[in-house]
Amino acid sequence: MDALLVTNPTVPLGQVVATRGVYALAGENPKFAEFMPRCLNRHAKGDWGDLDEADNQENELSLEQGFRLLSSYESEGLPKIWIITEADRSSTTILFPDEY
Repeated sequence: MDALLVTNPTVPLGQVVATRGVYALAGENPKFAEFMPRCLNRHAKGDWGDLDEADNQENELSLEQGFRLLSSYESEGLPKIWIITEADRSSTTILFPDEY
């Protein structure tokens, strides 16, 4: 998981984990394995990815108020992933939307 480290994050990530489905695809698809840490870095810096304006505003409020944060990322030819940081910032999970 060293490749998933982020320097000077806006969002404390806590323990970073991924679902079995995400890990499995990362193990078999190098492009996806490179996509994951880029997305995690974006999330940690407050770039919520491919959300609409209302969800972006909700995340900004959640960041200020200490609520759960959700980001969504897509890349051509790769499945969409969600990244969720819990309200207490103890953990962050990388998952596919259908695993929620």
